[in-house]
Amino acid sequence: MEIEKKLNALGYQVPNVPGAAGNYIGCVKVGNLLFVGGNTGRINGTRRYEGKVGDKVSLEQAYEMARDCALNHLAVIKSALGDLDNVERIVKVLVYVNVAPGFIDMAKVANGESDLLVSLWGERGRHTRAAIGVASLGGDAPVETEITVQVRE
Repeated sequence: MEIEKKLNALGYQVPNVPGAAGNYIGCVKVGNLLFVGGNTGRINGTRRYEGKVGDKVSLEQAYEMARDCALNHLAVIKSALGDLDNVERIVKVLVYVNVAPGFIDMAKVANGESDLLVSLWGERGRHTRAAIGVASLGGDAPVETEITVQVRE
């Protein structure tokens, strides 16, 4: 419960586990790795912003959306493992940003998820990452992220 206490101290709570938007499951555990599927930052069914980053959505708003994606990942991880303290380390984060022409700050958007993970796990929260600009995302979401974590055995 230490990680969740840190999360609460930062002013956040683990939201409800997001439902799947298609024919897939939220995560798959293979050995000591948990692969958590993508989500678009709907917290308890509601997404704060919609549209392209650099047009309808500002960099700051997109950063918030990436953080909301991280919160949803925490919900899935907690559901799968029973406790966020069962995460040994964050391995990889993959971030897709729905960009307007000319927007090039995908890494700054991705920091919305990365910064929260490092705040919670410290050095064990540092991870590899890719931040990719895309032409569109489902539901006109500004951001979608996925994560891979190492599980304590």
